[in-house]
Amino acid sequence: MSGENTHVLLSVEAEGYVQALEVIDLKEVGSPRWSRQHEYIEKLNMQAVVSASAQEEEFVKEYLISFQKITVLIYELLVIEAWKQNIFTQMIQTKFEPKTTFPVYMALYHEATVANLLETMLYHSECCESAEDNLLDVTDYCFRKLTHLIAEQEEKEDEEEDGEKQSDSNMTNMMELQKQKRDMEFDICIKAVSILRYITDHMSSLSLSIMSRLLNTHDAPVLLVSLIDNPPWTRRKQDGEIEKYIDNKWVTVTYEDSLKLTKTEGQVWIALFHLLMEEECQRKYELTSFRKNIIMKLRSHLTEVLVDQMPVLGGMLRYLEHLSMMDPPPVKKNLVLEQVPQIRDSILKECEGKWKSITKQQCKTFFNPPQSVVREQAKRWADTYNFDMLGDLIAEPPKCAVCGDPATKRCSRCQNEWYCRRECQVSHWGKHKAACNLMVDSMQKIKDGT
Repeated sequence: MSGENTHVLLSVEAEGYVQALEVIDLKEVGSPRWSRQHEYIEKLNMQAVVSASAQEEEFVKEYLISFQKITVLIYELLVIEAWKQNIFTQMIQTKFEPKTTFPVYMALYHEATVANLLETMLYHSECCESAEDNLLDVTDYCFRKLTHLIAEQEEKEDEEEDGEKQSDSNMTNMMELQKQKRDMEFDICIKAVSILRYITDHMSSLSLSIMSRLLNTHDAPVLLVSLIDNPPWTRRKQDGEIEKYIDNKWVTVTYEDSLKLTKTEGQVWIALFHLLMEEECQRKYELTSFRKNIIMKLRSHLTEVLVDQMPVLGGMLRYLEHLSMMDPPPVKKNLVLEQVPQIRDSILKECEGKWKSITKQQCKTFFNPPQSVVREQAKRWADTYNFDMLGDLIAEPPKCAVCGDPATKRCSRCQNEWYCRRECQVSHWGKHKAACNLMVDSMQKIKDGT
């Protein structure tokens, strides 16, 4: 595939988009100004992924660093997180019903876009360094997402025991959006796992406050052990089949294949390796008896099959065996003036006590806009989310959403899901129906200007 065909943006276009990125207040989420920035970030994200996959020059990364916009992306991530937790919750509680749900969906989807772009960028040490002290806010963000993964796992187990599910036919548009939000949240949490791993990769070149916050404030090792002990990306169906979350979808695997490490599982183990095995981390991490007992659970997971796939974990196994027979030396507690994250606190403080008024304003002005504004946005969204163009950029053939085999058929309604054969499409319709209807109905309303 030639370089020309793998460009979503030309270098000069990407430079202009990056330069245009700005800090936008939470009260403006959904506004035309915010929507324009969402489109810029979406296209930059597409280009960054394409460049990284094709191992081409990553000019999006270079522009984000040279124009010092990594911090803007971090601010954008935390703003939309706060919007979802507070404003969107108010919308549900007030039973707001917009003319079209697509603008609200885009606001919900925005967090996934920004998280994905940051995931691609923070793979590089220079991007982590460019974030400077604002990376503390990213570590806190990852901590919140990982704890959410654990909490969701416990809630799902409770739901399975209760056997209670709401019928899709009784769901309003906003309730469907709430369900979509929950599905997207899982994907975002998976991205947070990768982001956390990349931060641990580069800890030696970052502020000591990053290491201290991960180890002692958030106790990231214990948190990661919990995810290995009860992985949310693996589940067993009622018929006994095993499913694993691979490449952003659930895939049925054989027992033998279930022993193979997925990318997400590998990220968790690499992050744990850095946090437990690097000398500086061992000096900073206060290994109490409680922490030691939790971490020792890893021994049962460090099987021969796992170590064969990641030989570096053999060193961790030897460390744990040594640790089981003796207590670690006490941590030297030096006086350290620890920095604290500031971006999220400033966002929440600015809007403290004003959530209801902000919700009312946004519902009135941004999420029920005049028809002329809706039609203008429709054209921009059609250009931004051009699925045919994205299909041409995929280096590998698309895979079936059900079985993972190479796919040649696509959902004729939303053009967003791929299948290898008719049987897979029919069997997947129950899961795909809500998202398909949402996309099709919303885009039709936008085109009609209703």
